[in-house]
Amino acid sequence: MTQHASLSVARWAEFSRDQQLLMVANEMNRAARFKDADGASSLRRCYERVLRLVDLTIEVNRERSLRRELLRWRDLIAELYLASRPEPALHREAFRALLLLSPATYKQLPLVLGAR
Repeated sequence: MTQHASLSVARWAEFSRDQQLLMVANEMNRAARFKDADGASSLRRCYERVLRLVDLTIEVNRERSLRRELLRWRDLIAELYLASRPEPALHREAFRALLLLSPATYKQLPLVLGAR
């Protein structure tokens, strides 16, 4: 069971879209710490939390374009979750894609991924 398994849809809906995306980004940032095989189980747990939060975000947001992009992005995370070993470069690219989804998350880009 993930940390956010008991988080209700109603509670998640109380957060703004930006807050929801920032909380997903926080989990992705946490997952970035587990780049080697020794951290594989911790990385999988982070991805489980990311998937749970993305599912909640998709469920509570009715904006079709956001839902479509989150569903596509979710597929990337599902692939990382199923990978046999950590994929730091793919994680970074998925994280970057998430941060491009809203102005609030975009502002975090240089802080968490550095300038490119």
